[in-house]
Amino acid sequence: MVSFSHSANTENQNMGAVRVKVKLTNAIDEELVRRGLLNPNLLRVYESEALIDTGAVRTAIPAEVVEILGLRIRSQEIAKYADCRQEVVGLTGPVIIEIEGRETTEAALVLGDIVLIGQTALETLDFLVDCKNQCLVPNPANPERAVFRM
Repeated sequence: MVSFSHSANTENQNMGAVRVKVKLTNAIDEELVRRGLLNPNLLRVYESEALIDTGAVRTAIPAEVVEILGLRIRSQEIAKYADCRQEVVGLTGPVIIEIEGRETTEAALVLGDIVLIGQTALETLDFLVDCKNQCLVPNPANPERAVFRM
């Protein structure tokens, strides 16, 4: 995980930050819709801007987003920050993460006040971070779709 330090200099604060539009969906809801057990209008979805953090292993979402999505907290885990602090945080049930037409499903840590996308999601989605242009790019070896490495 990474901790955020607020800088008085906005230019330095945003340098190298990669932000993308992300769609988060309650994976259990989606499965119930697929099986015809839940009205599609009740599917819980949340869209926002997310910070890409190559220093974070896992994806993290704020508690209010967990509530909006109706995600269950499956367990309590220890999050370790870059400054060596540790904190016990919730780990959600499955959430679908969709970025630029690619999607993956994973559990997320409950912390912070922004959606933060970590390395596990980036690896699964097969995206690389272009820091110079502040964007995500599909892996050039697999530009059309994500390829899972085994």
